[in-house]
Amino acid sequence: MTFRSRLLPLTLGLAACLLGGCGATNDGPDATDVVAADLVLTQGNVITASETPARAEAVAVRGDRIVAVGSAAEIAALIGPETKVIDLAGQTVIPGLIEGHGHFYGLGTAMRQVAAGEPSTWDGVIELVEAAVAEAAAGEWIEGRGWHQDKWDELPTPLVEGYPVHDALSAVSPDNPVVLRHASGHGAFANAKAMEMAGIDDATPDPPGGRIVRDAEGRATGIFIETAQGLVSRSGEPGPEEIAARLAAADRESLANGITSFHDAGSSLEEVAFLRRAAEAGALDTRLWVMIRDEPSAIADAMPEVKVTGLADHHFTVGGIKLSLDGALGSRGAWLLEPYSDLPETSGLETVPIAVVEEAAQVALEHDFQLCIHAIGDRANRETLDIFAAALEADPRGTERRWRIEHAQNLHPDDVPRFAQLGVVAAIQSVHCTSDGPWVPDRLGAERAEERAYVWRDLLDAGAAVLNGTDTPVEDIDPIANYYSAVTRRMNNGEAFTPRHVLSREEALRSMTLDAAYGVFEEELKGSIEVGKLADFTILSQDLLTVAEEALLDTEVVMTIVGGEVVYEKE
Repeated sequence: MTFRSRLLPLTLGLAACLLGGCGATNDGPDATDVVAADLVLTQGNVITASETPARAEAVAVRGDRIVAVGSAAEIAALIGPETKVIDLAGQTVIPGLIEGHGHFYGLGTAMRQVAAGEPSTWDGVIELVEAAVAEAAAGEWIEGRGWHQDKWDELPTPLVEGYPVHDALSAVSPDNPVVLRHASGHGAFANAKAMEMAGIDDATPDPPGGRIVRDAEGRATGIFIETAQGLVSRSGEPGPEEIAARLAAADRESLANGITSFHDAGSSLEEVAFLRRAAEAGALDTRLWVMIRDEPSAIADAMPEVKVTGLADHHFTVGGIKLSLDGALGSRGAWLLEPYSDLPETSGLETVPIAVVEEAAQVALEHDFQLCIHAIGDRANRETLDIFAAALEADPRGTERRWRIEHAQNLHPDDVPRFAQLGVVAAIQSVHCTSDGPWVPDRLGAERAEERAYVWRDLLDAGAAVLNGTDTPVEDIDPIANYYSAVTRRMNNGEAFTPRHVLSREEALRSMTLDAAYGVFEEELKGSIEVGKLADFTILSQDLLTVAEEALLDTEVVMTIVGGEVVYEKE
């Protein structure tokens, strides 16, 4: 490898006149006066994600903007001696894919740590850590991410609440603190050394919004849920060189997967600062739209400097505030209206006090931010909608704010219509449905899982705006797998999870392009292949709208273009 408002498409001649300064006659533009394009993609299958035309053969770009869309013959008129021409040979061009909810710095961090999600057993995870210990100095921190007990081929013994205990991990790492984050990001596993350094013992109390998992004798097992993770987190950030390496890794991985824009779902003010510096220095080809995850008062104090739009040629925007009202289903931290079916003594966790979310709502209104609340459980979603309704009721813009609920995984039927009524965007991750589906009925019971889990069709039918992402690094940053999950809901066991909620292929593509742009007020700038929009394209090996379902996962990203520049090309 190498590294719902829409613009009406203009005709080729008018585009040339408006954007290139041609001399027009009654017979059309004089070819000698047409300003040549810088880049032409031709002989392709162009899916525009627009209404007119829905399909084309070629696209012309001047600078970082699209100047014409049409047939290969029409666009040929814009080819000059200096024009870069890419013959697509029938390959498919779609609007640059948008990661609707991911963690950019988290992706880069995960790529440079122990890949705890690769082994299919707990013993395999321990072997990875043992290998890392062999390369590390005594006392050096070893960090990793990605393990998920519900996805292992076999479970170790003993188990507490379905999790292993730390003894075997501690045995291979006696002199190194080890912290391995759960795939969901809502739990962490620590060895004895890490707990010792953090001052954790069996008597350490649970923090608000978190829990230390203990065995029947009250012994800390090494599992820390939700806010309790902070008790064993490594203190201090890595140095500038490591930060730069993480950002570069995330940028390369995004582009290699056809991602041209990325909704970063929560960075601290400190992280926002180094993301901005990287964008201003031209170190990032991926366009970032960032949510700040910090104390509402700290965000308000950082105004107006922190809020920027379209910085570095539309590579950096800070437009949202992110808070997590609950945890995840996998860690039983999602906040439910009724108790968990497989652990009836808990209904999940309220990880941030309601008052803090209400404070964030006022900061968002005052400074014209979108408020983006992580809510997975049905109670967390209901509480979030209640907060939104109260805050927006007296606001002149009200439902035009496009506030977002991140995940919206479990919804009581009474709350589904409220998304459209309040203008709330549902930022879903379709791959979560198929990844988590095999064990979701264990957590919720069959009836709740059928009625409330991943109800995308109900949301769309109710008129809600729905955008899509992968939540990387919780899941792989693989838009093709995400698309497949959206249109099939087929799990690894071959079964489909409540298939009545599948998206059509067109709906799924829009959720990752035009509707994702709508979710951050950028639908006039990106998300479809139309004259005047940014020249961001993802080129695929086959047509996602027509290829046989069983062949969808064979689709490859051939090329990624950002602002008219080829930034990734598959060898």
